[in-house]
Amino acid sequence: MAGALEGLAFQRRVETLFHLSYAIAAQECPFMTLRERVSFPAEGAVTLRGTLYLPETPGPHPAITMAHGYGGTTKHGIEPFAEVFAEEGFVVLVHDHRGFGASDGEPRQDIDPWQQIADWRRAITYLESRDEVDSDRIGLWGTSYAGGHAIVLGATDRRLKAVVSQVPTISGYEQGLRRIPPEATTALEEAFNEDERGRLRGEPPRRQALVSADPSVPASYRTQEAIDFYLQPVPEGLWKNEVTVRSTRAARMYEPGTWIARVSPTPLLMVVATGDTVTVTDLALAAYEKALEPKRLELIPGGHFDPYIAQFDTASRAAVAWFRDHLTKEN
Repeated sequence: MAGALEGLAFQRRVETLFHLSYAIAAQECPFMTLRERVSFPAEGAVTLRGTLYLPETPGPHPAITMAHGYGGTTKHGIEPFAEVFAEEGFVVLVHDHRGFGASDGEPRQDIDPWQQIADWRRAITYLESRDEVDSDRIGLWGTSYAGGHAIVLGATDRRLKAVVSQVPTISGYEQGLRRIPPEATTALEEAFNEDERGRLRGEPPRRQALVSADPSVPASYRTQEAIDFYLQPVPEGLWKNEVTVRSTRAARMYEPGTWIARVSPTPLLMVVATGDTVTVTDLALAAYEKALEPKRLELIPGGHFDPYIAQFDTASRAAVAWFRDHLTKEN
């Protein structure tokens, strides 16, 4: 009962903060927006789905493409960012990664960072095709795991004219060293190996929980803030509290920080939480030092999930200012 009450209180705090943010944005921003459910094809006959936010004023408009981080959907805390951006007059496309949420893709809840990057490139192409979009003024916003994708895409896709990377994954290897006790590594590696052997036998990918407080249950995250965030209410049937085991192996191999010096000359904003133990603050700060100009660092207090909740206003306003500076015709 106590856990349920804590979860309800957490959700109420989330809703209150988001409603306050919307109220402030509505007072300060004159743009009205329309929402359109959209879909577009990706490789392997997979259809990706999301929401397109369209200003009611005549276009073409600057645009922002967005996606979620590790194991989440558009309903896990990023739609409020899309709302704020749209209210500032940007066309905004927010899509679910393949295998998650409304998008197609099998196996479900399977995370391949390089496939997600390839799909996101297709989302950029879809935005270019829309008459409402000025294809010379497209920006990208990514958070957490997708914050790492934002760095890679910023370095490799010059169609992007501004990038925001929020609490980004920098080094899967280094994050693993900080988050997984050395005595647990052998069992983890054996789980990877058994999953690989099973797939040779024709078995489906093995699975583990995304979040769990039970130490006997294999899980990606165990902190209470992660549990509260991922288990917030989302539409039924849209998400499960699980990922494939091979997703963890892929995450430990993923090194988006190696691309950060190549983002320039595309403008890069990094939003970093000072107490981040998930994507780890010191890794993000070290990566920022390697980035070339034009760049900006926005430091916010709190942990990995605070940009979505307690520090939403600070994080969203920093991103809005960055996109204004680099996606307007005056610049």
